[in-house]
Amino acid sequence: MKRQLMTAAAALALTLSAQPAALAVQDVAGDDALRTAIAADYETHLEDLYQHFHANPELSFREVETAARLASELRTLGFEVTEGVGQTGIVAVMENGDGPTLMLRADMDGLPVPEQTGLDYASQVTGTDLRGVENPVMHACAHDTHMTALVGAARQLVERTDEWSGTLVLIGQPAEELGEGAVAMIEDGLFERFPLPDFNVSFHTFSAIPTGTITYVPGFAMANVDSVDIHVQGRGGHGAYPHTTKDPIYLASQIVVSLQSLVSREVSPLEPAVVTVGAFNAGTKHNIISDGAHLQLTVRSYTDEVREQLLTGIQRIAANQAASYGLTPEEYPRVEIEETYTPALFNNPDLAARAVETMRGRFGAEAVIEASPVMGGEDFSRYHRTEHNIPTFMFWVGGTTQATLDDYTARGLVPPSNHSPFFAPDDPQGSITQATEAMAAVALDILAPSGSE
Repeated sequence: MKRQLMTAAAALALTLSAQPAALAVQDVAGDDALRTAIAADYETHLEDLYQHFHANPELSFREVETAARLASELRTLGFEVTEGVGQTGIVAVMENGDGPTLMLRADMDGLPVPEQTGLDYASQVTGTDLRGVENPVMHACAHDTHMTALVGAARQLVERTDEWSGTLVLIGQPAEELGEGAVAMIEDGLFERFPLPDFNVSFHTFSAIPTGTITYVPGFAMANVDSVDIHVQGRGGHGAYPHTTKDPIYLASQIVVSLQSLVSREVSPLEPAVVTVGAFNAGTKHNIISDGAHLQLTVRSYTDEVREQLLTGIQRIAANQAASYGLTPEEYPRVEIEETYTPALFNNPDLAARAVETMRGRFGAEAVIEASPVMGGEDFSRYHRTEHNIPTFMFWVGGTTQATLDDYTARGLVPPSNHSPFFAPDDPQGSITQATEAMAAVALDILAPSGSE
């Protein structure tokens, strides 16, 4: 998941450790037909599919072979599949009578990370990103489990067409790690060329959650994510004669310090907000005052109002600090805000309550836990942020066994996070089969024929 959930991994692990232990899945629903079918399908089909996806990752907007395999899996099931939506995305549609339209989403891209898991099916591939840079590639954020579970849920739903009525829209989304894939698919006509969903549902496998546990957050669950660059201008010169210069490092330092007042003194303490300067680059030599500095910021918020307050505040502080240092308006810092940003993920409370009731009915209340919002970001939020205002729900599935979490805790450590070269689910069958069952069960509930109990 895009850069972010890992920052809360330790806190979330501690929170979950204080919860009652999740019930073993089979202890809740017994020898359920859906669960039994999924377990059998994992043994005969899904395990190989997962290992294929894991061993063959592709970078953002480069998911050509990944998309082709996912499209083939769904086309074989009878879905009408369109490829190349939003560059490398796929859309699969199955109409099964009257009823709602439900969209289920899986993201497809890997990360430029050299895998160090030691798995027999570990990735050995390299890929070239959009900048032309070649890197090792790994599914370090569990998108391989997302695609596998999407296929698994689709296979069960196709076998149960007499249990649901409506339209399924399944999408394989590119470039989640760039925060650009969802908007690319929307701009390519996702909601015009294909059936318009009444509901959108997705999930994410997360390393800090014990396998067998599902977490969710109603309402705001993840943050707006903005990337901001501040290009600070100065007048360079000799380090021995600073009075003849306008030192951009000094000015940039003043900007960094002043930015801290945005959250601490301007945004309401009741509103979540983050302004982090992640990079400060300037200068080349001890005795040279450079003529420029470059700051790179990540800015997080939930509401549109706080987002605007932070972004305008950054621009104001940069300009006013330059003015106080005696620079002319032409020399003020250039503030660049990336046009494509990740909006806050808002889980529709009614849809969340309905899905949680379904999942708790299958896995038990102790296994489906309400968690706290985080300041990470996920571009699944984009599917809600259109003129259609489609109710959306994302939940999280455990990616590390409780025994492994306990072992790390005993050693005073946290387990490898999403995006780590050491992360892969240590019980992929448990993670994938639970996610498959949850997605299929939620779909069967939403698409239940009218009048059914």
